[in-house]
Amino acid sequence: MYRQEIEAAKAHFARILEAQLQRIEGMKQNESFIDYQKLDKIVIGIVGGDGIGPYIAAQAERVLAALLADQINAGRIELRTIEGLTIENRIAKMQAIPDEVMGELRQCHVVLKGPTTTPDQSAGMPNIESANVYMRRAFDLFANIRPVRVPELNIDWMFFRENTEGEYALGSQGLSVTPDLAVDFKVTTTQGCRRIIRAAFEYARLHGKKRVTVVTKANVIKTTDGKFLSVAKEIAKEYPDIVCDDWYIDIMTAKLIDPSRRSEFQVLVMPNLYGDILTDEAAQIQGGVGTAGSANVGTRYAMFEAIHGSAPRMVAEGRAVYADPSSLIKAGAMLLEHIGFRQEADRLQMALDICSQFERKVVLTGRGDGATNEAYTDYILETVALPNLGERYQGFLDQLRSQ
Repeated sequence: MYRQEIEAAKAHFARILEAQLQRIEGMKQNESFIDYQKLDKIVIGIVGGDGIGPYIAAQAERVLAALLADQINAGRIELRTIEGLTIENRIAKMQAIPDEVMGELRQCHVVLKGPTTTPDQSAGMPNIESANVYMRRAFDLFANIRPVRVPELNIDWMFFRENTEGEYALGSQGLSVTPDLAVDFKVTTTQGCRRIIRAAFEYARLHGKKRVTVVTKANVIKTTDGKFLSVAKEIAKEYPDIVCDDWYIDIMTAKLIDPSRRSEFQVLVMPNLYGDILTDEAAQIQGGVGTAGSANVGTRYAMFEAIHGSAPRMVAEGRAVYADPSSLIKAGAMLLEHIGFRQEADRLQMALDICSQFERKVVLTGRGDGATNEAYTDYILETVALPNLGERYQGFLDQLRSQ
């Protein structure tokens, strides 16, 4: 009984194993990170995506163009618009990322990307893989890095989410063995664990952080999560100056909203799915997923994006011009730091904090009773240009500490 179905499932699983073992061999090559400052020209791709993506990407591009104006005029940096990563084009081509778009992306060093819609089979869409997942795997963007800062709550978190493994890596390769049995797969490799965990510890050491927290569900998901945790404990021995603790994902979600504990966390590292969930919760504490940006980093390529979706309902209701651009502008700040423009990145982050958490002179509501994303970006640009920006920012911090 079910012999034919079982044999088909075994063959399907064998193909998955072959592909993953081949991927491991590629990771063993240990390619070094690109040094952007040695390039004659840095090409930054701007991808609008779909839904509200083109609206907020246009504002993020304005900010980059302003902060990098001298470099752009000197031919040192190019902002290059890339079209075609829309849900309509992806469905028409039946590809997660159409070939011609991939070709253009490969010509860029880094990409600032607006949100893209993932086709939902339950809504009658075809089974096309997430463009994000595909891009992360194709460019081996193994580290998803997401900062969350709330100065008034003494929160300064940096999340390192493994980006190419876990449940998402094989999310479109699950198997319906019979009409009654569906199986998905989770993959964890030693090499994948090592590089994301080491990235978290290196960040902590470089930025003077004293604590790295590992988040898993190793008490139940013993093989894959167990591997992640055991590799973390092994690597932690190389960083005796940094405290390493571990938490299970369920209690970790509670501790992030525990006023007595949450400010203790600094750098957190975790497998793919847990990172997706936990960073959305953390972003909500900061002000909502619309306020959070993220980096997707590999050795050769890097992609920077918002952590939220494409919000097609906002477009359908004519509200796209009111979508919050903060998430993608914060991703732009991360992009600036990644390519070596730390001073510009710091100024932009200070301006974002002042505009969203301190002054709040311009308010976004997502509707007509609030500012447009263009008006809010004007506010950010005006703040970035202040000659006494650092002093003003420090003044706000001093005021918070005195309360």
